[in-house]
Amino acid sequence: LNKRQSLTLFGNDISPIVLEVEFQTKDRLRFRLYDPNKQRFEVPLKINGPGVTAEEANYEVEFSEDSTHFTIKRKSTGTVLWDSPLVDLFFSNQFLQITTTVPSTSVYGFGEHEHPTFKHNMDFVTYGMFARDQAPTSFANLYGVHPFYMCVEPDSNAHGVLLLNSNAQDVTLSPNPALTFRTIGGILDFYLFMGPTPENVVQQYTEAIGRPHMPAYWSLGFQLSRWGYGSLDVLKETVNRMEHHDIPYDVQHFDIDYMERRLDFTYDKVNFAGLPEFMKDLKKKGKHNVVILDPFITKDEEPGTYRPYELGQEMGVWVNNSDGVTPAVGQAWPPGDSVFPDYTNPRTVEWWTQLCLEFKDVLDYDGIWIDMNEPSNFMRGQYPGCADNEINNPPYTPSISDRSLAEKTLCPDSKTYLGDHYNTHSLFGWSQTEPTFNVVQQATGKRAFVLSRSTFVGSGKHSGHWLGDNFSQWKDLHRSVVGILEFNLFGIPYIGADICGFNYNTTYELCLRWMQLGSFYPFSRNHNAEGNSEQDPAVFGDAFAKISRATLRIRYSLLPYLYTLFYESHVHGGTVVRSLMHEFTSDQETHGIDTAFLWGPAFMIAPVLEEATRSVTVYFPEAQWFDYYTVLPNAWKKNYATVSAPLSKIPLYIRGGYILPQQAPATTTTESRLNPFGLIIALDEQGQASGSLFWDDGDSIDTIEKENYFLAKYTFSKVSGNI
Repeated sequence: LNKRQSLTLFGNDISPIVLEVEFQTKDRLRFRLYDPNKQRFEVPLKINGPGVTAEEANYEVEFSEDSTHFTIKRKSTGTVLWDSPLVDLFFSNQFLQITTTVPSTSVYGFGEHEHPTFKHNMDFVTYGMFARDQAPTSFANLYGVHPFYMCVEPDSNAHGVLLLNSNAQDVTLSPNPALTFRTIGGILDFYLFMGPTPENVVQQYTEAIGRPHMPAYWSLGFQLSRWGYGSLDVLKETVNRMEHHDIPYDVQHFDIDYMERRLDFTYDKVNFAGLPEFMKDLKKKGKHNVVILDPFITKDEEPGTYRPYELGQEMGVWVNNSDGVTPAVGQAWPPGDSVFPDYTNPRTVEWWTQLCLEFKDVLDYDGIWIDMNEPSNFMRGQYPGCADNEINNPPYTPSISDRSLAEKTLCPDSKTYLGDHYNTHSLFGWSQTEPTFNVVQQATGKRAFVLSRSTFVGSGKHSGHWLGDNFSQWKDLHRSVVGILEFNLFGIPYIGADICGFNYNTTYELCLRWMQLGSFYPFSRNHNAEGNSEQDPAVFGDAFAKISRATLRIRYSLLPYLYTLFYESHVHGGTVVRSLMHEFTSDQETHGIDTAFLWGPAFMIAPVLEEATRSVTVYFPEAQWFDYYTVLPNAWKKNYATVSAPLSKIPLYIRGGYILPQQAPATTTTESRLNPFGLIIALDEQGQASGSLFWDDGDSIDTIEKENYFLAKYTFSKVSGNI
């Protein structure tokens, strides 16, 4: 494409540019716009396809004769999925923009943000994407970057599109309906996934970017955490309360207060004296331990006293200043000033692996929680501030908070092994995740548990995620449902939000309703910030503890079903939690529903999301639904109904036509895994049902790949009455 010289916004236009189309698979098309004369930054995630002919593909690509339009259609229906007027294309050194129409306003995805609804508002809304350490607020660019969306077409077919680009970027959603993508670096590298069902879209997406990892069974149990236990004594009191009320609980997290002065790879031998023994005691009780590690390392300890810094200095593992030689120095949790490991450098991976392996001999962890890896720095750029140049102050800054690329992180002209921080910033957490996953596996000899705050396209292969520093407010309950639905689209099904809220003090009723909802997050953890009142489910007294216990026991009894969904997600790449739209796509009413959600195809959770409410309005799509508690069939189909939800209850429904495996619950999965199994058989109108159960030892590495598992498929027919 030769660009007209007249069309320039920010100068440095590149001409010619190449538009290259690859028919990768029959359901996956890649098209990219790049500079044939100069290698520009590209995300180091290789997505290859065997290649298919135009005849085999389920899409067709058209150029208008005068090259002014580039169009992609669905072959079977003729629906136009992508239509870019190429005259509106910008491709300059630091500003790339392309616009396309979309076939409907049922658009989902883009992250990471706190979206008010799952289905997007298309009324000229702009979302920036650039990894940033900040608490979730509307329109703010948050911890991770996921330039992926799914669109449901007017005839209920669905497709997905990924822009594989890691630079600061934004997307504008317009009502006609259309999308405008802008980025300030790299190339325009798009992948289109043909579906045609929403589940197919996610399966095709994860086939390209990496299937979700298979979590350990214990990591599906309830987890407890807080920043600010302050001492082992307070933690012991908390654990004793949980035991007293017999609340199911599998995992204890340790936030930065377990460390000595917030130094990675240490523990506080005064306030947490006896921590190694305590962690071993928890393991004897069938529980598991997860420790937090931050990515910054203080450089200001007494020489010879802090090995993580000295070894890193010796191995040359830090992100450097623009000179490419001196380490970038900022401020973070540890005392003094900090340097930042560059995980894109193989030497850094060696350094990190060695330290994590050695730390396992100090604290017997089962998993690692990696935080602050946007990377977070408590300044605008490192010392002495960012130079005034085009890379630090580009001609266009996308719609990101503070309109600054350096706020709370490092200067864009800092140097990493893969290139300028300008290009690699949003890949920092992603690059830390795989090495952490590998070392946890090596250290424990078991399936890895990694929880990462910053994520990028493909992070789900090696980690889970939580929705960050949310607030103890009612609106955050609903927004957490939107977040877990979105991360299931992003190929990160191991997802949850801090139950009862992280920032601010919670209230009795909010926390109780949140415990009920959180009992059905794939990743179910109650977590809290320093200085806030205690909010573990045992602290509010007998009535609260009893309700939390009962709800968590429902979760635990259904873990064989949840675990089977994770198996299917790992092998076939789909979602674990999904929206009603996902299963009932042709029912327009479902497209905007994000107050209820499903586990797999068959289990609906309809939480109370508002204060002082004792009922909830639920939409029942066209199917036979059974009340989980009474086992009675519903009369409602394709209709709304107001159902009773006293404080003690979260409404739950089972869809006819499905068989759900279950197991008697216990206080830990270590115990519940030994209990008797059962099946819930919910018949459809024809008297049929089917389902499956995946089972293995729960924590060995690669049981699926080694075929060391049990898989049962169940069918039931009323005619025969046999299973």
